[in-house]
Amino acid sequence: MPEKTQQMDIGVIGLGVMGKNLALNMVDNGFNVAAYDLDALKVRQFLSQFDTEADSRKHSVRALGCESLNHLIEQLSSPKLIVLSVPAGAPVDGVCHALIEAGIESEDIIVDTGNSLWTDTVEREKRYKGQFTFFSSAVSGGETGARFGPCLMPSGDEKAWQRVAPIWQAISAKVDSETGLPLERTSAGEIVETGDSCTTYIGGAGAGHYVKMVHNGIEYADMQLICEAYHILSKGCGMSATEIGKVFEKWNQGRLNSYLVEISADVLKQADPETQRPLVEMILDKAGQKGTGLWTAVSSLQLGCPAPTIAEAVSARAISTQKSLRVSLSTKLAGQDTTELSLESKQQIINQLESALYCAKIASYAQGFQLMAMAAKEQGWRLEFAEIAKIWRAGCIIRASFLQSITEAYQQQGDLAHLFLADSFAKQLSELQTDWRQATSFAVLNGIPTPCISSALAYYDSFRSETLPANLLQGQRDYFGAHTYERIDKEAGKKFHLEWSSQSREQLEL
Repeated sequence: MPEKTQQMDIGVIGLGVMGKNLALNMVDNGFNVAAYDLDALKVRQFLSQFDTEADSRKHSVRALGCESLNHLIEQLSSPKLIVLSVPAGAPVDGVCHALIEAGIESEDIIVDTGNSLWTDTVEREKRYKGQFTFFSSAVSGGETGARFGPCLMPSGDEKAWQRVAPIWQAISAKVDSETGLPLERTSAGEIVETGDSCTTYIGGAGAGHYVKMVHNGIEYADMQLICEAYHILSKGCGMSATEIGKVFEKWNQGRLNSYLVEISADVLKQADPETQRPLVEMILDKAGQKGTGLWTAVSSLQLGCPAPTIAEAVSARAISTQKSLRVSLSTKLAGQDTTELSLESKQQIINQLESALYCAKIASYAQGFQLMAMAAKEQGWRLEFAEIAKIWRAGCIIRASFLQSITEAYQQQGDLAHLFLADSFAKQLSELQTDWRQATSFAVLNGIPTPCISSALAYYDSFRSETLPANLLQGQRDYFGAHTYERIDKEAGKKFHLEWSSQSREQLEL
């Protein structure tokens, strides 16, 4: 019979990459963890790593491997706190039902840390009410983030958050409160005890997973923007992967400083062990996706909130998978031949492209924040955008130094309707837009696809245009479907309709 104790602070179910590393992060920070996985080997691997790293820890803690859900429940002090790190969808409900059968109680808290669709989270909070408190917390940062400090986006019952908060604040990534720069932790036992924690209570049920979904949509756009810059420098400027890696490395020292630019530089400079060619040239150009970017694009369409750069990033991945069709069409469709550039011209394009990438990055973040604002209004969430920008400064995949500027913009104007309205960003976009246009034009004239850089520029131009051609569009709608229109010389909201007869059109021609 397993030994029974009431001294464990938290239970973790699911010891895959994320679950195991979150659990180890918790014990590093002084919490006693009881862990369970259907695969007993994963439990043994977790305990083995716990033992190996024991000497490096500052705290005297315990980690217990459990043989069953019943065993795990017996080890936890009440009210019980259990973290789920299992695949999104049916597995979450499967574990919840199993926990109910194993004796979970109404005051206990179950935290879903998977990549669940936010609407599923809303439904689960309703479904399990009275049986236990279903809470959720999205996690960003991948394997390393989970181990040494992720960005955590919790939402749900506020009383449950009070129970979860001390643990989340301890294990999350930290940033310097003055500079906004990440305070790195790279090994077990190395605890960052000062700085701002990259976690905050996001809001009611589903809010955290919605914010993480938008985070992932921005991530899709950010990655594609960087890839387009690489494509322009490679095809348009004839630069090698190593040379482009060095350019990215330099960009990462300035306003483009970010995790994604940093790792892109590393990827481009990596040699293939087999051929000694740049490894990136040996990787098949077919991109995968897990669906969160698509969810963001779909949500933007449902809410009527423009997020074209995010949508184009999703489409770009879809186009990349159609490799055989692209190979066939590459011999049938004419393009534009590139010409050799002088060193001076090449450097000019590099400088313009740096500005274009920065501006497009601002545009993609602006789309994400406006989408969150519209969703919050519809769902009744009170999202604090300064806090969201703050927790994204470290731990997560889209962490970037300019998130400090976004934080400050929302701190200065909490009701900011759009990021472009912030004086700092409006000034930068206005000053850099010519470079943005030049870089985009260079790509178009050389037949290099830039769906995200181009769509971000169109987004910028659309919002700076007082008048758009939607007047003609609304005329078309009234013509074929009697959908009505408003007039610029009449009160707002008043609808008009014209009987579009041939006679009336003839009179207009006269």
